[in-house]
Amino acid sequence: MSVTTTRRGLLRGAVAGLSAAALAPALAACGSVAGSVSSSAGKVRFWHLFQGGDGALMRRMLAKVRADVPGLDPEDTVLDWGAAYYTKLAMASAGGRAPDLAIMHLSRLAGYAPGGLLDPWDTALLEEFGVPQARINPRVRALGRFEKQPYAIPFDTHPFVVFYDRTVMDKAGLLDSDGRLLPPESPAHFLEMAERLRERKGKLGPIMGLFNDTAQAWRMFWGLYSQTGGAFDLSGRKPGVDRDKMVEVVEFFQKVAVDSRSMDYPAGVAAFTTGQSPFIFSGEWELPTFQGAKFDLGASPMPTLFGSPASYADSHSFVLPHQDNADEGRRRAAHQLVAELLKGSMTWAQAGHIPAYLPVVGSKAYAKLDPQSSYAPAAEHPAIDPPAWFTGAGSDFQARMCSALQQGMRGADSAKGTVAEMLSGLDFFLSKPNPA
Repeated sequence: MSVTTTRRGLLRGAVAGLSAAALAPALAACGSVAGSVSSSAGKVRFWHLFQGGDGALMRRMLAKVRADVPGLDPEDTVLDWGAAYYTKLAMASAGGRAPDLAIMHLSRLAGYAPGGLLDPWDTALLEEFGVPQARINPRVRALGRFEKQPYAIPFDTHPFVVFYDRTVMDKAGLLDSDGRLLPPESPAHFLEMAERLRERKGKLGPIMGLFNDTAQAWRMFWGLYSQTGGAFDLSGRKPGVDRDKMVEVVEFFQKVAVDSRSMDYPAGVAAFTTGQSPFIFSGEWELPTFQGAKFDLGASPMPTLFGSPASYADSHSFVLPHQDNADEGRRRAAHQLVAELLKGSMTWAQAGHIPAYLPVVGSKAYAKLDPQSSYAPAAEHPAIDPPAWFTGAGSDFQARMCSALQQGMRGADSAKGTVAEMLSGLDFFLSKPNPA
């Protein structure tokens, strides 16, 4: 490929990232690693979006790497997450100012790898540093490939799950002898289970914080719709979907959301932590907040209600932003840093995320993490956004789907009307040229 063509591809990719943004939108390290790096080659400029509790854990993991691996010196830069992060990442790659390493939601890969904004990983080098591909969750690892090349190395899976008050759920007869949620036999059976919770005087049934949020309603819908096995193909000029199954899921969603019709995200979290409701649909990333509540906290993957297990999920993944002339030493150091972080991801599990590094998830220490180990099976059935240049975490696509769904959940639109509005949104995005 000529330099001219390469530059054109990069510019196209940059426009892709910008357009998507505009439209929307750590087991301690297992011993020493093979081959330390020289002080001059050990620098790794690392962009990520981890703040709050996640940020504190990442800082602790990076500090351990610096202490354990002489010469390896990650320099991390924390950027605000969302469309702005992905715009900056695209521009840095296109403009020759790319960091050596970055975090990307796996759901955004389709907007970056095809545009030439990322470089593929050297899996042999990762194996040299102790991380063969077979030790990484195969479900999310497979989704990190483009044209048979590995462009994203998953660090975790962070799914939409359910949290509950074990004491209240047990009194309602909804837990098994091990304190785990009894599996509903059908959507109707789940609604019966919800009604048992409402029999507590003045209390709510299952809830979720849906309103004034640009992702939660889509996460709920996408997880349930994925359980149906219905098509959701965004590769053509018209969406290839199963409208009847979409309507079926929205009708069920409306019945489940009856206690959440005016509940925004913070109100949902507050209603659960204060005991107004004993059951909430939420992301596992809220675990640190819920662990502060004064009740016996339980958790489970999303119940299977429409045939096949699936939970909305995404994955914080490591990517190599494109560099025209990547420094071999720094690129080697980036591979070594990622290997160290994967092996040390028991620390990361404390935040609630499910590590992608299988030896950690299979360890005795992880099995003792409660309730993380209870919902870990959700990583076996991740429903990541349908691949398209405009989809993914922080995208305008998710926001528009949520806008339509919120109308339906509020009772302002029928299930059929809600689905029609969602399809109108899909038509809008598919009518736009892919800038890449």
